[in-house]
Amino acid sequence: MTATATPTVLTARALLLDMDGTLVNSDAVVERIWRRWAERHGLDGDEVMKVVHGRQGHASMAVLLPDRPVEQNLADNARMLAAETADMDGVVAIPGAPEFLAALRELPHALVTSADVALSTARMNAAGLPLPGIRITAESVGASKPDPEGFLKAAAELGVDPTDCVVFEDSGAGITAGRAAGMRVVGVGPRASFHAPDVTVPDLTRVRPEPAPDGTVRLHIG
Repeated sequence: MTATATPTVLTARALLLDMDGTLVNSDAVVERIWRRWAERHGLDGDEVMKVVHGRQGHASMAVLLPDRPVEQNLADNARMLAAETADMDGVVAIPGAPEFLAALRELPHALVTSADVALSTARMNAAGLPLPGIRITAESVGASKPDPEGFLKAAAELGVDPTDCVVFEDSGAGITAGRAAGMRVVGVGPRASFHAPDVTVPDLTRVRPEPAPDGTVRLHIG
């Protein structure tokens, strides 16, 4: 299945949802924090922004400053997370996210985010969105997206085979992780279309999930 052959319906047993760029628009904060970081390290802000979406902060730093010790990246990441958690200015829900999550209330789903517990809770609250019961955060995994660990862990917690999951993602790292997990990927927003998800939507107003009689979830897209 390709992005050009857009299906009208996808069927899954569980939906795995990224947060930033997928449910929550936090671009304003991410831009502020990471462009300041880029300036401190003498890096081009535009090039930095191409890397940071979807990854844990220390994983982005490892790409951008490959010779820097891991311990220094981890310490720097902790400071960045604290700064991001304290800055909710401009954090809003992606269009359609409240209705989408409301429709999933009784359906199998999980949040799979590169943010930690504190940041993901703060951003979902700031956007007025409910936190899914199952959440895979930075603390839950040993490897950041684009590694598939987070998505595979979420599928395991839901008791669903990875091939029966559909991932919702906006970033290249997240889409790569979903595909590496053997899952189908719905790309959300303008960044997603560059990374060949199975289907792309501009926002979540274009997705309508509903339960099917056989226990699966039918996603009406378009």
